[in-house]
Amino acid sequence: MNRRYFLGMALSAAAAPTAASSFFSRRSTERPRVLSFRHLHTDELVDITYRIGDSYQRSALQRLNYFFRDFRTGDVTNMDPQLFDILYDLKLRLGDSDARFDVISAYRSPATNARLRKASSGVAKRSLHLRGQAIDVRFPDLSTRRLRDAAVSLGRGGVGYYRRSDFVHLDTGAVRSWGA
Repeated sequence: MNRRYFLGMALSAAAAPTAASSFFSRRSTERPRVLSFRHLHTDELVDITYRIGDSYQRSALQRLNYFFRDFRTGDVTNMDPQLFDILYDLKLRLGDSDARFDVISAYRSPATNARLRKASSGVAKRSLHLRGQAIDVRFPDLSTRRLRDAAVSLGRGGVGYYRRSDFVHLDTGAVRSWGA
């Protein structure tokens, strides 16, 4: 056995745990991110892998854009993928990786938003729903107060709590919260 061979073997043995560790940690971050939704106005269901590792899945995002369309007009927009990341992290924070969100509202066309503003003072003129950056949700078997608390604890985007209407608003705007 020559000296170079011996040194090469020694270095390989020393590096093996590091290489294996980095391989496995890289693999764990490549886990698929799956979300499940039921739209309460259309009664549509979707279970979808929207991201694998750092890669958003284009066809999944297109399906989600359609799923979150303005159900009143049929208009579709590109939803902010960071909104899906918030929803994914929220279900993990709540300890339920199989959770299904009930969707009350997502994208709103300008016409829909204007019509809702006339009917209610609680609809923002420049709502993030207009830009595909907001969603109103609940979990079927979880209090909206607990959902709100978990969303606030993430420290990402806006969180509105609508106790009487029984939903939580989430958006990718500035960090803020409202509602009692």
